[in-house]
Amino acid sequence: MIVVTGGAGFIGSAIVKKLNDQGIDNIIIVDRFRSGDKWKNIRSLKFESFIHADELFETSILKHASAIYHMGACSSTLETNMDYLFKNNFEYSQTIFEHSAIYNIPLVYASSAATYGDGELGYNDDESLISQLKPLNPYGYSKQLFDEWALAKERKPSKWFGVKFFNVYGPNEYHKGTMSSVIYHTYNQIQETGKMKLFKSYKPEFKDGEQKRDFVYVKDVVDVMINLIENADEEKSGIYNLGTGQARTFYDLAAGTFRALDLEPNIEFIEMPDHLKKQYQYYTQAEMGKLAEVLPEFKFRSLEEGIKDYVQNHLHTSDPYLSVGR
Repeated sequence: MIVVTGGAGFIGSAIVKKLNDQGIDNIIIVDRFRSGDKWKNIRSLKFESFIHADELFETSILKHASAIYHMGACSSTLETNMDYLFKNNFEYSQTIFEHSAIYNIPLVYASSAATYGDGELGYNDDESLISQLKPLNPYGYSKQLFDEWALAKERKPSKWFGVKFFNVYGPNEYHKGTMSSVIYHTYNQIQETGKMKLFKSYKPEFKDGEQKRDFVYVKDVVDVMINLIENADEEKSGIYNLGTGQARTFYDLAAGTFRALDLEPNIEFIEMPDHLKKQYQYYTQAEMGKLAEVLPEFKFRSLEEGIKDYVQNHLHTSDPYLSVGR
Protein backbone atom coordinates (compact mmCIF):
# COMPACT_ATOMS: atom_id res chain seq x y z
CA MET A 1 0.00 0.00 0.00
CA ILE A 2 1.32 3.43 -1.01
CA VAL A 3 0.37 6.64 0.79
CA VAL A 4 0.29 9.91 -1.14
CA THR A 5 -0.31 13.00 0.99
CA GLY A 6 -1.56 15.94 -0.99
CA GLY A 7 -2.75 13.23 -3.37
CA ALA A 8 -5.61 15.31 -4.75
CA GLY A 9 -3.31 18.24 -5.45
CA PHE A 10 -1.17 19.11 -8.43
CA ILE A 11 1.93 16.95 -8.00
CA GLY A 12 0.29 14.38 -5.72
CA SER A 13 -2.41 13.50 -8.25
CA ALA A 14 0.26 13.18 -10.94
CA ILE A 15 2.00 10.61 -8.72
CA VAL A 16 -1.24 8.65 -8.36
CA LYS A 17 -1.70 8.73 -12.14
CA LYS A 18 1.80 7.42 -12.77
CA LEU A 19 1.34 4.63 -10.23
CA ASN A 20 -1.95 3.72 -11.92
CA ASP A 21 -0.13 3.49 -15.25
CA GLN A 22 2.19 0.97 -13.58
CA GLY A 23 -0.84 -1.11 -12.57
CA ILE A 24 -0.83 0.07 -8.95
CA ASP A 25 -4.10 1.15 -7.36
CA ASN A 26 -3.65 0.11 -3.70
CA ILE A 27 -3.10 3.79 -2.93
CA ILE A 28 -4.28 5.85 0.02
CA ILE A 29 -4.81 9.51 -0.85
CA VAL A 30 -4.48 11.94 2.05
CA ASP A 31 -5.65 15.50 1.47
CA ARG A 32 -8.16 18.27 2.18
CA PHE A 33 -10.60 19.04 -0.62
CA ARG A 34 -12.13 22.26 0.69
CA SER A 35 -14.14 24.12 -1.95
CA GLY A 36 -13.17 24.42 -5.58
CA ASP A 37 -12.30 21.95 -8.31
CA LYS A 38 -9.37 20.07 -6.78
CA TRP A 39 -11.55 16.94 -6.57
CA LYS A 40 -11.48 16.77 -10.38
CA ASN A 41 -7.76 15.91 -10.23
CA ILE A 42 -8.56 12.41 -8.98
CA ARG A 43 -11.92 11.88 -10.72
CA SER A 44 -10.36 9.64 -13.40
CA LEU A 45 -7.76 7.96 -11.17
CA LYS A 46 -7.87 4.71 -9.22
CA PHE A 47 -7.13 4.45 -5.50
CA GLU A 48 -8.18 2.39 -2.50
CA SER A 49 -9.26 5.09 -0.06
CA PHE A 50 -9.27 8.79 0.75
CA ILE A 51 -8.39 10.05 4.23
CA HIS A 52 -8.80 13.63 5.36
CA ALA A 53 -5.41 15.08 6.25
CA ASP A 54 -6.58 16.05 9.74
CA GLU A 55 -7.53 12.44 10.49
CA LEU A 56 -4.46 10.60 9.18
CA PHE A 57 -2.66 10.26 12.52
CA GLU A 58 -5.80 8.86 14.14
CA THR A 59 -5.44 5.80 11.89
CA SER A 60 -2.84 3.03 11.65
CA ILE A 61 -2.41 3.55 7.92
CA LEU A 62 1.18 4.78 7.97
CA LYS A 63 2.62 1.75 9.73
CA HIS A 64 1.33 -0.47 6.90
CA ALA A 65 2.61 1.66 4.01
CA SER A 66 5.22 0.32 1.59
CA ALA A 67 6.14 3.88 0.54
CA ILE A 68 5.08 7.43 1.34
CA TYR A 69 5.04 10.36 -1.07
CA HIS A 70 4.54 13.38 1.17
CA MET A 71 3.37 16.20 -1.08
CA GLY A 72 0.78 17.62 1.31
CA ALA A 73 1.56 21.22 2.27
CA CYS A 74 0.52 24.80 1.74
CA SER A 75 2.40 25.64 -1.46
CA SER A 76 1.50 29.32 -1.78
CA THR A 77 4.51 31.62 -1.78
CA LEU A 78 2.07 34.43 -0.91
CA GLU A 79 0.87 32.86 2.36
CA THR A 80 1.80 35.14 5.26
CA ASN A 81 0.32 33.23 8.21
CA MET A 82 3.49 31.72 9.68
CA ASP A 83 1.56 29.96 12.44
CA TYR A 84 -0.42 28.08 9.79
CA LEU A 85 2.68 27.29 7.74
CA PHE A 86 4.57 26.09 10.82
CA LYS A 87 1.77 23.70 11.77
CA ASN A 88 0.91 22.51 8.27
CA ASN A 89 4.31 22.42 6.54
CA PHE A 90 6.67 21.79 9.44
CA GLU A 91 4.94 19.97 12.31
CA TYR A 92 2.81 17.75 10.05
CA SER A 93 5.92 16.78 8.06
CA GLN A 94 7.77 15.99 11.28
CA THR A 95 5.12 13.43 12.18
CA ILE A 96 5.22 11.86 8.71
CA PHE A 97 9.02 11.63 8.87
CA GLU A 98 9.01 10.10 12.35
CA HIS A 99 6.47 7.46 11.34
CA SER A 100 8.60 6.64 8.30
CA ALA A 101 11.64 6.24 10.52
CA ILE A 102 9.90 4.09 13.14
CA TYR A 103 8.42 1.69 10.59
CA ASN A 104 11.31 2.08 8.10
CA ILE A 105 9.09 3.16 5.22
CA PRO A 106 10.73 4.71 2.12
CA LEU A 107 9.81 8.39 1.98
CA VAL A 108 9.93 11.21 -0.56
CA TYR A 109 8.86 14.62 0.69
CA ALA A 110 8.39 17.96 -1.05
CA SER A 111 10.85 20.71 -0.29
CA SER A 112 11.20 23.78 -2.51
CA ALA A 113 13.63 25.97 -4.42
CA ALA A 114 12.04 28.83 -2.45
CA THR A 115 14.51 27.88 0.28
CA TYR A 116 17.28 29.41 -1.85
CA GLY A 117 15.91 32.93 -1.43
CA ASP A 118 17.38 35.42 -3.87
CA GLY A 119 20.04 32.92 -4.95
CA GLU A 120 22.98 34.85 -3.50
CA LEU A 121 24.44 31.52 -2.31
CA GLY A 122 23.62 29.74 -5.55
CA TYR A 123 21.33 26.75 -6.09
CA ASN A 124 23.56 23.94 -4.88
CA ASP A 125 21.93 21.02 -3.03
CA ASP A 126 25.11 20.24 -1.10
CA GLU A 127 23.67 19.45 2.34
CA SER A 128 26.54 21.16 4.14
CA LEU A 129 25.35 24.49 2.70
CA ILE A 130 21.64 24.18 3.48
CA SER A 131 21.79 25.81 6.93
CA GLN A 132 23.17 29.00 5.33
CA LEU A 133 20.15 29.60 3.07
CA LYS A 134 17.88 32.62 3.62
CA PRO A 135 14.38 32.24 2.10
CA LEU A 136 12.54 35.39 1.05
CA ASN A 137 9.04 34.40 2.19
CA PRO A 138 7.31 32.47 5.00
CA TYR A 139 6.56 29.52 2.71
CA GLY A 140 10.23 29.09 1.81
CA TYR A 141 11.17 29.43 5.47
CA SER A 142 8.73 26.65 6.48
CA LYS A 143 10.41 24.33 3.97
CA GLN A 144 13.88 25.40 5.09
CA LEU A 145 13.02 24.65 8.72
CA PHE A 146 11.98 21.13 7.85
CA ASP A 147 14.99 20.41 5.64
CA GLU A 148 17.31 21.40 8.48
CA TRP A 149 15.31 19.39 11.01
CA ALA A 150 15.36 16.27 8.81
CA LEU A 151 19.11 16.49 8.27
CA ALA A 152 19.75 16.87 12.00
CA LYS A 153 17.43 14.02 12.98
CA GLU A 154 19.40 11.06 14.30
CA ARG A 155 16.76 8.48 13.47
CA LYS A 156 15.81 8.49 9.81
CA PRO A 157 14.15 6.08 7.39
CA SER A 158 16.77 3.91 5.68
CA LYS A 159 15.62 5.41 2.36
CA TRP A 160 14.40 9.00 2.28
CA PHE A 161 14.58 11.90 -0.18
CA GLY A 162 13.69 15.56 0.19
CA VAL A 163 13.21 17.07 -3.26
CA LYS A 164 13.57 20.80 -3.83
CA PHE A 165 11.03 21.53 -6.55
CA PHE A 166 11.89 24.35 -8.89
CA ASN A 167 9.13 25.80 -11.14
CA VAL A 168 6.86 22.85 -11.81
CA TYR A 169 4.19 23.15 -14.50
CA GLY A 170 1.72 20.77 -16.11
CA PRO A 171 -1.74 19.19 -15.97
CA ASN A 172 -3.81 19.21 -12.77
CA GLU A 173 -2.50 22.56 -11.57
CA TYR A 174 -5.78 24.25 -12.51
CA HIS A 175 -7.10 24.69 -8.95
CA LYS A 176 -4.03 26.66 -7.83
CA GLY A 177 -5.27 30.04 -9.05
CA THR A 178 -2.53 32.67 -9.09
CA MET A 179 0.00 29.96 -8.12
CA SER A 180 -0.61 28.08 -11.39
CA SER A 181 2.16 28.22 -13.97
CA VAL A 182 2.64 30.99 -16.52
CA ILE A 183 1.90 28.42 -19.24
CA TYR A 184 -1.57 27.83 -17.83
CA HIS A 185 -2.23 31.56 -17.52
CA THR A 186 -0.82 32.20 -20.99
CA TYR A 187 -3.11 29.59 -22.51
CA ASN A 188 -6.17 31.11 -20.81
CA GLN A 189 -5.23 34.67 -21.75
CA ILE A 190 -4.71 33.62 -25.37
CA GLN A 191 -8.16 32.09 -25.43
CA GLU A 192 -9.70 35.20 -23.87
CA THR A 193 -7.74 38.09 -25.40
CA GLY A 194 -5.27 36.71 -27.96
CA LYS A 195 -2.26 38.00 -26.00
CA MET A 196 -0.27 37.44 -22.78
CA LYS A 197 0.80 39.89 -20.09
CA LEU A 198 4.17 39.41 -18.36
CA PHE A 199 5.75 41.44 -15.56
CA LYS A 200 8.31 44.08 -16.41
CA SER A 201 11.82 43.74 -15.02
CA TYR A 202 13.04 46.10 -12.30
CA LYS A 203 16.69 45.07 -12.49
CA PRO A 204 18.87 46.53 -15.25
CA GLU A 205 20.67 43.22 -15.85
CA PHE A 206 17.36 41.61 -16.89
CA LYS A 207 15.35 42.96 -19.81
CA ASP A 208 11.55 42.69 -19.69
CA GLY A 209 10.60 39.05 -20.13
CA GLU A 210 14.15 37.82 -19.62
CA GLN A 211 13.76 36.93 -15.95
CA LYS A 212 14.81 33.28 -15.80
CA ARG A 213 13.57 30.25 -13.91
CA ASP A 214 14.22 26.54 -14.01
CA PHE A 215 10.91 25.26 -15.38
CA VAL A 216 10.32 21.52 -14.99
CA TYR A 217 7.42 19.41 -16.29
CA VAL A 218 5.32 17.64 -13.68
CA LYS A 219 5.52 14.31 -15.52
CA ASP A 220 9.32 14.40 -15.23
CA VAL A 221 9.12 15.38 -11.57
CA VAL A 222 6.92 12.37 -10.84
CA ASP A 223 9.15 9.99 -12.81
CA VAL A 224 12.16 11.13 -10.77
CA MET A 225 10.44 10.63 -7.42
CA ILE A 226 9.17 7.16 -8.28
CA ASN A 227 12.61 6.24 -9.61
CA LEU A 228 14.20 7.39 -6.35
CA ILE A 229 11.91 5.16 -4.30
CA GLU A 230 12.19 2.16 -6.61
CA ASN A 231 15.79 2.30 -7.81
CA ALA A 232 18.03 4.57 -5.72
CA ASP A 233 20.37 2.99 -3.19
CA GLU A 234 19.63 3.62 0.48
CA GLU A 235 23.01 5.25 1.06
CA LYS A 236 22.06 7.94 -1.47
CA SER A 237 19.28 9.22 0.79
CA GLY A 238 19.18 12.96 1.35
CA ILE A 239 18.06 16.26 -0.15
CA TYR A 240 18.09 16.80 -3.91
CA ASN A 241 17.27 19.57 -6.34
CA LEU A 242 14.48 18.75 -8.77
CA GLY A 243 14.67 21.03 -11.77
CA THR A 244 16.10 20.57 -15.26
CA GLY A 245 19.39 22.35 -14.67
CA GLN A 246 18.62 24.84 -17.44
CA ALA A 247 17.15 28.29 -16.75
CA ARG A 248 14.79 29.67 -19.40
CA THR A 249 13.09 33.05 -19.73
CA PHE A 250 9.46 33.83 -19.08
CA TYR A 251 9.35 35.09 -22.66
CA ASP A 252 10.42 31.61 -23.83
CA LEU A 253 7.67 30.10 -21.72
CA ALA A 254 4.92 32.36 -23.01
CA ALA A 255 6.13 32.27 -26.62
CA GLY A 256 6.30 28.48 -26.49
CA THR A 257 2.65 28.38 -25.48
CA PHE A 258 1.67 30.49 -28.47
CA ARG A 259 3.70 28.28 -30.80
CA ALA A 260 2.15 25.10 -29.39
CA LEU A 261 -1.12 26.58 -30.63
CA ASP A 262 0.42 27.52 -34.01
CA LEU A 263 0.18 31.22 -33.16
CA GLU A 264 2.70 34.06 -33.28
CA PRO A 265 3.64 35.41 -29.82
CA ASN A 266 1.73 38.52 -28.72
CA ILE A 267 3.18 39.59 -25.38
CA GLU A 268 2.62 42.79 -23.36
CA PHE A 269 4.71 43.83 -20.34
CA ILE A 270 2.95 45.22 -17.28
CA GLU A 271 3.89 46.62 -13.86
CA MET A 272 4.55 44.16 -11.05
CA PRO A 273 2.43 44.59 -7.87
CA ASP A 274 4.46 46.18 -5.07
CA HIS A 275 3.90 43.26 -2.68
CA LEU A 276 5.74 40.92 -5.08
CA LYS A 277 8.78 43.06 -5.79
CA LYS A 278 10.65 42.28 -2.55
CA GLN A 279 10.28 38.51 -2.85
CA TYR A 280 10.57 38.07 -6.61
CA GLN A 281 13.25 35.68 -7.85
CA TYR A 282 14.84 36.90 -11.09
CA TYR A 283 16.93 33.80 -11.70
CA THR A 284 16.86 30.19 -10.60
CA GLN A 285 18.76 27.25 -12.04
CA ALA A 286 19.11 23.96 -10.23
CA GLU A 287 22.50 22.34 -9.80
CA MET A 288 21.60 18.83 -10.99
CA GLY A 289 24.90 16.95 -10.74
CA LYS A 290 23.97 15.27 -7.47
CA LEU A 291 20.74 13.76 -8.86
CA ALA A 292 22.51 12.79 -12.09
CA GLU A 293 24.86 10.58 -10.09
CA VAL A 294 21.90 8.70 -8.59
CA LEU A 295 19.78 8.50 -11.77
CA PRO A 296 22.38 8.78 -14.57
CA GLU A 297 20.05 7.57 -17.31
CA PHE A 298 17.21 10.01 -16.59
CA LYS A 299 16.57 12.69 -19.21
CA PHE A 300 14.32 15.69 -18.65
CA ARG A 301 12.07 17.02 -21.39
CA SER A 302 13.09 20.31 -22.96
CA LEU A 303 10.86 23.29 -22.18
CA GLU A 304 9.44 23.14 -25.70
CA GLU A 305 8.65 19.41 -25.40
CA GLY A 306 6.94 19.89 -22.06
CA ILE A 307 4.87 22.85 -23.23
CA LYS A 308 3.79 21.02 -26.39
CA ASP A 309 2.61 17.98 -24.45
CA TYR A 310 0.84 20.10 -21.82
CA VAL A 311 -0.94 22.34 -24.31
CA GLN A 312 -1.79 19.86 -27.05
CA ASN A 313 -2.59 16.79 -24.94
CA HIS A 314 -4.24 18.50 -21.98
CA LEU A 315 -5.10 22.21 -22.08
CA HIS A 316 -6.36 22.23 -25.66
CA THR A 317 -8.62 19.19 -25.25
CA SER A 318 -12.13 18.56 -23.96
CA ASP A 319 -10.75 17.11 -20.69
CA PRO A 320 -7.45 18.59 -19.51
CA TYR A 321 -7.06 16.34 -16.46
CA LEU A 322 -4.69 13.43 -16.07
CA SER A 323 -6.35 10.04 -16.50
CA VAL A 324 -5.14 6.46 -16.54
CA GLY A 325 -3.34 5.63 -19.78
CA ARG A 326 -3.22 9.24 -21.05
